[in-house]
Amino acid sequence: MNADEELSAWFAGRLPEGWFTGAPNVVVDREEIGVLGTLPPLSVAEGLPDLERAAAVEGYVERFREETRERRIDIAREAEHRFRRKVSWGVVVGGETVMFTTLSVPVMTRLRQPERQVLDTLVAAGVARSRSDALAWCVRLVGKHTDSWLADLRDALQHVDRIRAEGPGRLD
Repeated sequence: MNADEELSAWFAGRLPEGWFTGAPNVVVDREEIGVLGTLPPLSVAEGLPDLERAAAVEGYVERFREETRERRIDIAREAEHRFRRKVSWGVVVGGETVMFTTLSVPVMTRLRQPERQVLDTLVAAGVARSRSDALAWCVRLVGKHTDSWLADLRDALQHVDRIRAEGPGRLD
């Protein structure tokens, strides 16, 4: 079992039954563990006009967030101690994802003038408040339009990790 599978299994076993319709989706990077669970459908929202349905779903998400806050904090503390990463939470309801908390981690990059000009254009046009926001916007846009390619790449990396774990130990 690799580290990502261990994390997913730990959260699946640790979360109270009934919170989500199935095991949560656990997304891991170097700094953060994202726990994203699907809430049961909200039956009172069925058949409502779009605006009213959106308001009902928003209330449903807020109710879940408030009712589970203390338990989520306790579980996050345990996970942060055990796995040495921060935990963020979110839910999926009616096909929409709502994140409660997420980390915003600074990253360093070097850009040449043409690349900086792209960022500066986005700032000047009001698309972003700063170069940092413009770069984040660009990353989200690329991620949105290359989801399947990135998913295939992540799957390949997981396969490499599994093969490394099955191989002989490192030579010293």
